[in-house]
Amino acid sequence: MNAVRLIASLSDAFGVSGFEDEVREVIQEHISPLVDEVRTDVLGNLIAIRHGKSKRTLMLDAHMDEVGFIVKWIDGNGYLRFSPLGGWDPRILPTHRVTVQTRDGGKRLGVIGAAPPHILSAEARERPIPMEDLFVDIGASSGHEATDMGVRIGDPLTIHYPFTEIHDGYVTGKAFDDRVGCAVLIQTAERLAEKDLDWTIAYSFVIGEEVGLRGAHTATHQIKPDLALAIEGTIGADMPGVREDQQPVRLGQGPAITVADRSIIVSRRVIDVLERIADESSIPFQYKLPTYGGTDAGAIHLTRGGVLSGVLSVPCRFIHSPASTMRMNDFENTVRMTARFVEVAPGKLFEA
Repeated sequence: MNAVRLIASLSDAFGVSGFEDEVREVIQEHISPLVDEVRTDVLGNLIAIRHGKSKRTLMLDAHMDEVGFIVKWIDGNGYLRFSPLGGWDPRILPTHRVTVQTRDGGKRLGVIGAAPPHILSAEARERPIPMEDLFVDIGASSGHEATDMGVRIGDPLTIHYPFTEIHDGYVTGKAFDDRVGCAVLIQTAERLAEKDLDWTIAYSFVIGEEVGLRGAHTATHQIKPDLALAIEGTIGADMPGVREDQQPVRLGQGPAITVADRSIIVSRRVIDVLERIADESSIPFQYKLPTYGGTDAGAIHLTRGGVLSGVLSVPCRFIHSPASTMRMNDFENTVRMTARFVEVAPGKLFEA
């Protein structure tokens, strides 16, 4: 499938942490023709298996969930109060349009509101509005009308602006962390569909990364991998006001290899293989600056007796916001590198 259309279908799908049903259905439609077996576990992880000849398994991981919110209260005037699911910067929230998913799967639109600056004190205008002072206006005039519209306490919501190609090869949309990772797995499966592989490949699309790497724990227990590679959309910060030594990754310089972050110190053996693959295949790459963030690899590498694990990321600007941006050449090179990792890493890291 065309990469831009694939990413658009994943970006526009609803999938707040704990409520990944819609995006999982989209992923299942894309991945099913490319594998031998697809199953969904009790937590909602989607695990797609391509059987190999040996008993060894390589796990490719990407998380389905996106940062969002959950309705915590509906007041008497019909306004929704909310709490975050995942990490948000409260400075960016006011006046954005949101989509609320109701219990029957329907969607309600709303706007995040706050008291206007005209009636605030000078001191209040100078600081970010605390999240607890924000609310969502869905057009209801009372709490009863809000519930009649289908909205309940516990319903998820997120800020949503549709996926758009800004110009050729440069795209914007929500949830690139980690829908671009999901797209990398799907396109990797397409590249490998006709190839004869020794190892079994488990494409693992997991829930709940943004709220504590939850799905990766249970998926890894089931898959029992010998080797794993987590694919992420990560922090592109090549922009005005950010020093070069504080930019975790930059757009246009290829996939980023993680050396260390807050969740894992990657084995030098895995890094060596990724570097060699990039060099031999003429794939541009960069290193993600250490210490920033964490990924599912943090959970994967500590599961059971331990799993040799690495992380490869697609640079994306403005993650954990309503609209991220990405260069398609970075995405395409990440697919190339991931597919090559599947083909050669098992032989380089493990005896036959």
